[in-house]
Amino acid sequence: MEIERLIDDYAACPAALRKAVQGLTKEQLDAHPAPGRWSIREVVAHLADFEPISTDRIKRVIAFDNPVLMNADENAFAARLAYSQRDVEEDLVVIESLRKHTARILRTLSDADFQRVGEHSTDGPLTLEQLLKRVTRHFPHHIAFIEEKRRALGVQDQRS
Repeated sequence: MEIERLIDDYAACPAALRKAVQGLTKEQLDAHPAPGRWSIREVVAHLADFEPISTDRIKRVIAFDNPVLMNADENAFAARLAYSQRDVEEDLVVIESLRKHTARILRTLSDADFQRVGEHSTDGPLTLEQLLKRVTRHFPHHIAFIEEKRRALGVQDQRS
Protein backbone atom coordinates (compact mmCIF):
# COMPACT_ATOMS: atom_id res chain seq x y z
CA MET A 1 0.00 0.00 0.00
CA GLU A 2 1.26 3.45 -0.88
CA ILE A 3 2.46 5.27 2.26
CA GLU A 4 0.49 8.46 1.58
CA ARG A 5 -2.74 6.45 1.24
CA LEU A 6 -1.93 4.53 4.43
CA ILE A 7 -1.47 7.79 6.35
CA ASP A 8 -4.75 9.11 4.90
CA ASP A 9 -6.54 5.94 6.04
CA TYR A 10 -4.93 6.22 9.47
CA ALA A 11 -6.04 9.85 9.80
CA ALA A 12 -9.59 9.04 8.63
CA CYS A 13 -10.30 6.44 11.31
CA PRO A 14 -11.55 8.82 14.03
CA ALA A 15 -14.19 10.32 11.71
CA ALA A 16 -15.44 6.83 10.86
CA LEU A 17 -15.64 5.97 14.56
CA ARG A 18 -17.50 9.21 15.35
CA LYS A 19 -20.01 8.43 12.59
CA ALA A 20 -20.46 4.88 13.89
CA VAL A 21 -21.58 6.14 17.32
CA GLN A 22 -23.55 9.13 16.02
CA GLY A 23 -27.08 9.48 17.32
CA LEU A 24 -26.85 6.81 20.01
CA THR A 25 -28.51 7.35 23.36
CA LYS A 26 -26.85 6.62 26.69
CA GLU A 27 -28.91 3.43 26.93
CA GLN A 28 -27.80 2.31 23.48
CA LEU A 29 -24.15 3.10 24.23
CA ASP A 30 -24.38 1.01 27.41
CA ALA A 31 -26.44 -1.90 26.08
CA HIS A 32 -24.99 -5.40 25.99
CA PRO A 33 -27.02 -7.05 23.20
CA ALA A 34 -24.58 -9.98 23.16
CA PRO A 35 -23.75 -11.35 26.62
CA GLY A 36 -20.06 -11.26 27.52
CA ARG A 37 -19.22 -8.66 24.85
CA TRP A 38 -18.35 -5.02 25.34
CA SER A 39 -20.94 -2.28 25.01
CA ILE A 40 -20.37 0.43 22.41
CA ARG A 41 -19.16 2.78 25.19
CA GLU A 42 -16.63 0.15 26.25
CA VAL A 43 -15.41 -0.32 22.66
CA VAL A 44 -14.80 3.42 22.34
CA ALA A 45 -12.99 3.46 25.72
CA HIS A 46 -10.80 0.59 24.53
CA LEU A 47 -9.87 2.47 21.37
CA ALA A 48 -9.14 5.63 23.37
CA ASP A 49 -6.89 3.72 25.77
CA PHE A 50 -4.90 2.07 23.01
CA GLU A 51 -4.48 5.22 20.92
CA PRO A 52 -1.77 6.67 23.22
CA ILE A 53 -0.05 3.27 23.20
CA SER A 54 -0.07 3.19 19.40
CA THR A 55 1.13 6.78 19.24
CA ASP A 56 3.99 6.00 21.60
CA ARG A 57 5.02 2.96 19.57
CA ILE A 58 4.99 4.95 16.34
CA LYS A 59 7.04 7.77 17.87
CA ARG A 60 9.54 5.35 19.41
CA VAL A 61 10.17 3.67 16.06
CA ILE A 62 10.66 7.07 14.42
CA ALA A 63 12.92 8.48 17.14
CA PHE A 64 14.99 5.51 18.31
CA ASP A 65 16.94 2.70 16.70
CA ASN A 66 15.20 -0.64 17.27
CA PRO A 67 13.18 0.38 20.35
CA VAL A 68 11.31 -2.11 22.51
CA LEU A 69 7.54 -1.87 22.04
CA MET A 70 5.76 -3.31 25.05
CA ASN A 71 2.64 -5.42 24.71
CA ALA A 72 -0.54 -4.21 26.44
CA ASP A 73 -3.32 -6.34 27.91
CA GLU A 74 -6.71 -5.06 26.72
CA ASN A 75 -8.54 -7.10 29.35
CA ALA A 76 -6.54 -5.56 32.21
CA PHE A 77 -7.30 -2.10 30.84
CA ALA A 78 -11.01 -2.91 30.53
CA ALA A 79 -11.15 -4.34 34.05
CA ARG A 80 -9.42 -1.42 35.76
CA LEU A 81 -10.05 1.75 33.75
CA ALA A 82 -13.78 2.41 34.27
CA TYR A 83 -14.84 1.60 30.72
CA SER A 84 -18.54 1.57 31.60
CA GLN A 85 -18.33 5.03 33.16
CA ARG A 86 -16.31 6.82 30.51
CA ASP A 87 -17.50 9.80 28.49
CA VAL A 88 -17.67 8.83 24.82
CA GLU A 89 -17.14 12.40 23.63
CA GLU A 90 -13.99 12.79 25.75
CA ASP A 91 -12.65 9.51 24.40
CA LEU A 92 -13.40 10.56 20.81
CA VAL A 93 -11.54 13.84 21.33
CA VAL A 94 -8.49 11.98 22.68
CA ILE A 95 -8.47 9.72 19.62
CA GLU A 96 -9.02 12.57 17.15
CA SER A 97 -6.29 14.70 18.69
CA LEU A 98 -3.69 11.96 18.77
CA ARG A 99 -4.41 10.79 15.23
CA LYS A 100 -4.24 14.33 13.84
CA HIS A 101 -1.01 15.01 15.76
CA THR A 102 0.64 11.75 14.69
CA ALA A 103 -0.52 11.96 11.06
CA ARG A 104 1.16 15.37 10.83
CA ILE A 105 4.45 13.80 12.00
CA LEU A 106 4.08 10.81 9.65
CA ARG A 107 3.62 13.12 6.66
CA THR A 108 7.10 14.60 7.29
CA LEU A 109 8.90 11.26 6.97
CA SER A 110 10.72 9.78 4.00
CA ASP A 111 9.72 6.43 2.51
CA ALA A 112 12.86 4.96 4.08
CA ASP A 113 11.68 6.01 7.54
CA PHE A 114 8.74 3.63 7.21
CA GLN A 115 11.21 0.74 7.14
CA ARG A 116 12.60 1.64 10.59
CA VAL A 117 12.07 -1.24 13.02
CA GLY A 118 10.86 -1.64 16.58
CA GLU A 119 10.96 -4.87 18.60
CA HIS A 120 7.49 -5.74 19.90
CA SER A 121 7.75 -7.64 23.17
CA THR A 122 5.48 -10.46 21.96
CA ASP A 123 5.27 -10.07 18.16
CA GLY A 124 8.92 -9.48 17.35
CA PRO A 125 10.30 -6.99 14.83
CA LEU A 126 7.82 -4.59 13.21
CA THR A 127 8.58 -1.86 10.70
CA LEU A 128 6.91 1.51 11.06
CA GLU A 129 4.86 0.66 7.98
CA GLN A 130 3.70 -2.63 9.52
CA LEU A 131 2.88 -0.89 12.78
CA LEU A 132 0.91 1.80 10.97
CA LYS A 133 -1.04 -0.83 9.02
CA ARG A 134 -1.88 -2.63 12.27
CA VAL A 135 -3.16 0.45 14.07
CA THR A 136 -5.10 1.55 10.99
CA ARG A 137 -6.85 -1.86 10.75
CA HIS A 138 -7.71 -1.75 14.47
CA PHE A 139 -10.52 0.78 13.98
CA PRO A 140 -12.48 -0.93 11.15
CA HIS A 141 -12.28 -4.13 13.20
CA HIS A 142 -14.03 -2.44 16.13
CA ILE A 143 -16.35 -0.30 14.00
CA ALA A 144 -17.70 -3.58 12.59
CA PHE A 145 -18.53 -4.60 16.19
CA ILE A 146 -20.30 -1.27 16.73
CA GLU A 147 -22.33 -1.78 13.54
CA GLU A 148 -23.22 -5.30 14.69
CA LYS A 149 -24.39 -3.92 18.05
CA ARG A 150 -26.43 -1.20 16.34
CA ARG A 151 -28.19 -3.87 14.27
CA ALA A 152 -28.81 -6.01 17.36
CA LEU A 153 -30.36 -2.97 19.06
CA GLY A 154 -32.44 -2.17 15.98
CA VAL A 155 -30.76 1.24 15.65
CA GLN A 156 -30.69 2.76 12.17
CA ASP A 157 -27.25 3.44 10.75
CA GLN A 158 -26.68 7.23 10.86
CA ARG A 159 -23.77 7.16 8.45
CA SER A 160 -25.63 7.14 5.15
